Amino acid sequence: MAHAKNNFLLIKSTLILTFAGVITRILGFFFRIYMTKKMGAECVGLYQLILPIYNLAWSISCAGFATAISKITAQESEKKNLSTANLILKQSLFVSFIISAILNLFLYFNSSFFCKYIFSDNRLDLAIKILSFAFIFMALGSCLRGFFIGLQKSFVPAISQILEQIIHMLTIYFLINKIPGDIKSMCALTVFGMTLGEFFSFIYTYFAYKKFIFKHKKNDRANINFCSAFYLILATAFPLSANKIINSGLYALENILIPKRLILNGFDFKNAISLYGKITGMAMPLIYFPSVFLISLSVSIVPEVSRVYAKKNREKINNTVSKTILFTIIIGLGATVFFTIFSCELGLFIYNQNISFVLKFLGLLCPFIYLQMVLSGILNGLGKQIFVFRNNLIASGINLLFIYFFIPRKGIVAFIFGWLVSLIVACLLDLNVITKTINIRLKFDELILKPFLATVLSGLIANSLAKNFILAHKFLNNIYGLVICTIFFALTYIFFILITGSVKINELKKLVWR
Repeated sequence: MAHAKNNFLLIKSTLILTFAGVITRILGFFFRIYMTKKMGAECVGLYQLILPIYNLAWSISCAGFATAISKITAQESEKKNLSTANLILKQSLFVSFIISAILNLFLYFNSSFFCKYIFSDNRLDLAIKILSFAFIFMALGSCLRGFFIGLQKSFVPAISQILEQIIHMLTIYFLINKIPGDIKSMCALTVFGMTLGEFFSFIYTYFAYKKFIFKHKKNDRANINFCSAFYLILATAFPLSANKIINSGLYALENILIPKRLILNGFDFKNAISLYGKITGMAMPLIYFPSVFLISLSVSIVPEVSRVYAKKNREKINNTVSKTILFTIIIGLGATVFFTIFSCELGLFIYNQNISFVLKFLGLLCPFIYLQMVLSGILNGLGKQIFVFRNNLIASGINLLFIYFFIPRKGIVAFIFGWLVSLIVACLLDLNVITKTINIRLKFDELILKPFLATVLSGLIANSLAKNFILAHKFLNNIYGLVICTIFFALTYIFFILITGSVKINELKKLVWR
């Protein structure tokens, strides 16, 4: 019974986070469409340029703590010991607050240095100052969300995620026409909306936490003391934080280098930033959209894998890992075909921009992007954070080599190809560690051959019927035609997934009801 309950809670938690992710992504699409039309590709590029700084601050202040809280809370809730989980959370909140406050002050008083020597653009000074105030709310909110995810009560993180996006969008919508139309002001406004979204998201999560603790307050005491709890936090969070910090730092370096290396390829600064905006602000959100379920799954699977692995339930963990990898490959292959076929229409109908060349090539990366994301989650659940760190470090090193040495010669194609190589290497390294840890045998025909066959068949039909017939009619040659094509392709793909036996209906029933 406990096994079935845990399985149901994992599915429920994942579906709630998925629903929130879908809503957030849809809202984000509308926001990016609106922002692109109002602000232009150059402003989008500048905004995307400083986001890696935000991600780096998140990695330093709370990324490891949030995952550690989720993992430890899952383990303690299994033992019916909420007090220990609460103690871990409080100490993590304190440490995250100190770190994020230091980062806030550092970035605020050194914004001019970043503008001059890092970004080479003084127009970002105000945006960077505003961004620094988001760190504290982001850090505290992430820790609280990790607590609820560990309890597999994903409703609160889901609502906070949606609330953050809505506040961000409403701020832009109501203030965009009340500020000067220069890029400096528009970038600052965009960051202000993000900071305000983080603030309200934290407030909501904090009051939800206080309500939960009041409702479940017991007289039991934590089974570890203050020092032991602090050591447990650091022992669990440090490898995760180190991994996130290094990866975020390298990611920030990659994004700072790309426009500068494009200039050496013959672009002027404005066109380099605009192309960078098309890649990171338009094409990447599209290719990451299908991964919304996988992002939620990779978060939810950490405590689940940790729980099952601790019980030495080999059959259960092998089944969980196998099905997770299969589902990831199915989504990744489907996304590749979809973005290859409809690359032109997606850019024109959504952004009024021609991003076909970039989107078509980035679409080829989807299976590896999604797989690497989920494999990292599995490794974290298995307690193999050091291998996640090592593998991601190797992948980032490969990416940086391609950006620095080959973009000046081959342009943006070098970046895409380098990213592909780094993803393949990371996935192979992750799979090697997983198979050795849990002694799992992955079947090539079930994981690759059958989904690939379904992808090819559905792609051929979608290309010959959906695109050439539906979009050929002028009255459907717009966003509505694209929506119909998307639905048609999705249904066709699901049909062939079932026909080829990639996923069996009885397996779906077992997954939900066992």
